[in-house]
Amino acid sequence: MITAHYGRIVMVILLPITLLFLLYYGYSGTRDNQLSTHKTTPKAESNDNNNREKAAFVVLARNTDLFGLRESMRMMEDRFNRKFNYPWVFLNDEPFDEKFKEWTTGIASGETYYGTLEHEMWGYPDWIDQEKAKKNREKMEQDGIIYGGSESYRHMCRFQSGFFFRHPLLDQFDYYWRVEPDVKFMCDVDYDPFKLMRERDLKYGFAISLREYESTIPTLWETTKKFMEKYPQHILPLNNSESLLSWVTEDGGQSYNLCHFWSNFEIGSIAWLRSKPYLDYFNFLDKEGGFFYERWGDAPVHSIAAAMMLKKSEVHYFYDMGYFHNPFSQCPSEPEWLPAEKCSCNPADSLDKEYWSCSPRFLEVTGKSNRDFIITER
Repeated sequence: MITAHYGRIVMVILLPITLLFLLYYGYSGTRDNQLSTHKTTPKAESNDNNNREKAAFVVLARNTDLFGLRESMRMMEDRFNRKFNYPWVFLNDEPFDEKFKEWTTGIASGETYYGTLEHEMWGYPDWIDQEKAKKNREKMEQDGIIYGGSESYRHMCRFQSGFFFRHPLLDQFDYYWRVEPDVKFMCDVDYDPFKLMRERDLKYGFAISLREYESTIPTLWETTKKFMEKYPQHILPLNNSESLLSWVTEDGGQSYNLCHFWSNFEIGSIAWLRSKPYLDYFNFLDKEGGFFYERWGDAPVHSIAAAMMLKKSEVHYFYDMGYFHNPFSQCPSEPEWLPAEKCSCNPADSLDKEYWSCSPRFLEVTGKSNRDFIITER
């Protein structure tokens, strides 16, 4: 009887504690599954590791992108990262499978991290009328607008515009370099662009710039003008000698000339994207619904934000990096030794020679030449 009595007392005491323990770790496990983080240690050490910046490559991909991504990674590792061993961060709206992790870790010289996205990052916010969004997609598809009927493309653009830099896996980094599957890096990079970003206090870097499809963003500029009226404190005005606004508007701000940095290649400051001015801009756009009712892309969003908020001296043209994303390429043509000795691309195919490129206008607005952006050395 005494033993049974004390047994009941012990059960009364331990049962609540056990339930709390299970609830806590059950929630923790759910959270871990949402992040789906995985970390590996680098296979090789570089002499530069002690001086490496807090930076990483950031990749949004799915399991089906594995082999196209491995080609991109192989070129990046051979052209640049084998000397620096920077880590790779892979993000997906679904969990990565073990083969993806094994085959990407196998090609990376640095640490690898894997994360999945929460609904807030890849889903409809409460204020979006999903039926309206669906009808608009169908209309854009009928009109032949590129990616006009794609729902996932819109989630991607919204994610890249406002969320990738807020993923917990990026908390440890100051800079990111965006990499996509099936791209090519065609010139040797014998300097550290992340170090360049820090030393020159750069906030954003690009390789290709061009005109956007106007039919995908019919109200983006009008919405941006409303933002500028509401938040003048975030804008570097046109009359400031360091303003970049004249790169995206040629009539004093009345209209958008459609110029944008092609964001499938970008090297940027995470702190800038997490800053109040940028987040105020993204949240303002997000509330308008254009990511879903139209097809606002992350490239014009990043580009207009940079033009409004950053100084000319804070944006860098990575002219000396050969880069290809179907169907366009950037290949340096000067000085002559650069493409001859460090690149595998043809300068004659480079988009900056075409009339729809916005890189010549960027040079005009900043008062610089291609050679001013050459960092690599012979």
